Amino acid sequence: MMKWEMLTKHNKKLPEVISLGEILVEIMRKQRDVPHNIPGIYLGPYPSGAPAIFIDSVARLGVSAGFIGVVGKDDFGQMLRDRLAMDGVDTKHIRISSDHTTGTTFVMYYSSGERKFIFHLRHAAAGQLNPKDIDPNYFSNAKVLHISGSSLAISESSKEACYKAVNIARKREVKITFDPNLRPELINVGYIREICRPVLTVSDVVLPSKTEIEVLTGISDPIEAAKEIIKIGPKLVIVKLGGEGSIAVTKVSEIVKAPAFHINEVDPTGAGDVFDAAFVVGMLKGWPLQKILEFANAAGAIKVTKFGPMEGPENINEVLEFIRLNEYSKKEDFKNK
Repeated sequence: MMKWEMLTKHNKKLPEVISLGEILVEIMRKQRDVPHNIPGIYLGPYPSGAPAIFIDSVARLGVSAGFIGVVGKDDFGQMLRDRLAMDGVDTKHIRISSDHTTGTTFVMYYSSGERKFIFHLRHAAAGQLNPKDIDPNYFSNAKVLHISGSSLAISESSKEACYKAVNIARKREVKITFDPNLRPELINVGYIREICRPVLTVSDVVLPSKTEIEVLTGISDPIEAAKEIIKIGPKLVIVKLGGEGSIAVTKVSEIVKAPAFHINEVDPTGAGDVFDAAFVVGMLKGWPLQKILEFANAAGAIKVTKFGPMEGPENINEVLEFIRLNEYSKKEDFKNK
């Protein structure tokens, strides 16, 4: 099936999965350990933005998906809308602003794997998302609303738009998934905790990284930190451990672990968002938690092998085949621990 045929098929009905927030282009250093404050080569622009990467991956994995956001009336904005539409995302609720340019971010990598960002979002189109952009009727067929913490941090109006979407989802009994996606470059950690809490308390699933859950709780052990988050309200916490796999902690203190897959890292940006998307797809399919974690780990691993924030798995079959081919090495890794 051609991608444009997929688009037509997906857009015959309102989306089952909705995300909203920043959609932007990313400009990436070609080489590692080259700081932003010296001249050098960047590559791009690449489609990016945590909630946009998430929703693009949901669509490519075969679930109807829609996005709410703002881009500028410029070539970058056109590229972003074209990319999401090509991959099957409903883009009718992406507003085009004539007064703001499309959001951008510059990123460089250290050899350690750490990243450093320079964002132009708050005063760009991405930061202009507001509650008026959220149409309650758009949620008529929704099963999942996904919120990214970075969307809460960009601007006051974006935060209020997310809160409105969450309230609509709750009234319609739509499941809420939340990735804290902490960005200290945007706001300080104390305020991040404050604005995340209203979403944490009503989320069904929370999907932080190991670092993020420690920032949110002050607890370094991921399992104990997950239990602390569950006290706030979520039914399930999934901690993404990168090269160590992932851990799920349920409301009844059930703990499920899935090991990581062995891959050669090319570009880790977006891996957590692709993981989130795969987790949501597995959840909608009603799979057992262990299978969902394995599927999400595999999708995230595939993303890490590809350059560009939005370059994850092309389709669900790519993920399933990756799992099949890597099953032996994963089991061997389990035996050795």
